[in-house]
Amino acid sequence: MSAPAHHPVVIVGAGQAGLSVSWYLGHADVDHLVVEAKTPTHAWADARWDNFTLVTPNWHCRLPGYAYDGPDPDGFMTRDEVVDWLAGWLDTFDPPVRTHTTVTRLRQTGHTGFELTLTGADGDEIVTSDQVVIATGGYPLPVIPPYSSALDPSITQIHSEQYFNPEQLPDGAVLVVGSGQSGAQIAEDLHLAGREVHLAIGNAPRVARLYRGRDCMTWLADMGLYDTPTQQYPGGKAAQEKTNHYVTGRDGGRDVDLRQFAADGMQLYGTLTDGKDATLRFAPTLTAALDKADSVYNSICADIDRHIEANGIDAPPPSRYEPVWAPQTDPTDLDLAAAGVTSIVWAIGFRPDYRWIEASAFDGGGRPMQTRGVTQVPGLSFIGLPWMHTWGSGRFLGIDRDARHLADTIVDGLRTSAPRLAAVQ
Repeated sequence: MSAPAHHPVVIVGAGQAGLSVSWYLGHADVDHLVVEAKTPTHAWADARWDNFTLVTPNWHCRLPGYAYDGPDPDGFMTRDEVVDWLAGWLDTFDPPVRTHTTVTRLRQTGHTGFELTLTGADGDEIVTSDQVVIATGGYPLPVIPPYSSALDPSITQIHSEQYFNPEQLPDGAVLVVGSGQSGAQIAEDLHLAGREVHLAIGNAPRVARLYRGRDCMTWLADMGLYDTPTQQYPGGKAAQEKTNHYVTGRDGGRDVDLRQFAADGMQLYGTLTDGKDATLRFAPTLTAALDKADSVYNSICADIDRHIEANGIDAPPPSRYEPVWAPQTDPTDLDLAAAGVTSIVWAIGFRPDYRWIEASAFDGGGRPMQTRGVTQVPGLSFIGLPWMHTWGSGRFLGIDRDARHLADTIVDGLRTSAPRLAAVQ
């Protein structure tokens, strides 16, 4: 039997994060293999709804050797525009990607080195590697609560990653569960399509789209928030665990105001706690959740005010959000049949799944223990994780920097004669 094929570096996942590491390794002449279960950057086309837009301005879109240079840097690319933009990037280099192949097992071989089981159409294959980069995304498994199976089977249930448009759902009202970026925007998508929408909200904060003449995310970038290392970020670990602020880039970008949705007829509830048959129960948290989200909104605006004042920037005058609607009571139950709800969209996030990795690199919650992507397991690293180094990690804005650092670390670890990657342009 022949020895397994060996690659100095194997990258698991060909999304923009894994391919960014590949870009730098390629420019340093480091032999490596990228293994992808489907096709490069497929998630943008396959796991985004039809009316999806970026929530970060186009100028945030930067990848190694490639940056957005279109006519609308302060706009927000649609799903299809992002797919085209990424295709343009892939045309600029030739990463060594093996597609339609899944890494089903990764184990250490002694103190250094790894053995990977690759599963494809022709069966299993073993390869070995000195270094492995996990670029499979932060949290790949969709979360659906266990009581979902106890609900009336006539109710259609899908996760947010399966939602594409209102037409795929049966006629009738829709319950969206979750008010993070996906939940809030899917609720708006259904609402704008004329569907009756019920929305169960959690503790997600919100942010203004435009404030004092500029996009809030542009202000925050100027203030250094996206460049602040995780250890120095205000609020520490608690801030990093929070759901991302809800806002939208749709139709040129605007606020997502759940109170305005309610004033226009959307039914709002607090946190969904359990359900059985056609009855759902909610915690009485709606009022507090709306107030907290608005407080964060105004707090961010106040931070921008202080930045403008401290730097003597000429800008339009400050303002504060004032509620346009408030609940009379916090609803605690919903009869799906009586309300005509025929479908539920679960938008309550994802969880990690690294069960295929046999290495002591994870905390009690299954999350990688890493510093700038590097773990205590020699040769094992991660890329594309939220808060891996800064708030910008996991976003287009931070991927290039994270990939450059990680690839440079890999080159040093391999003790090759490749040039320092900091010099690669």
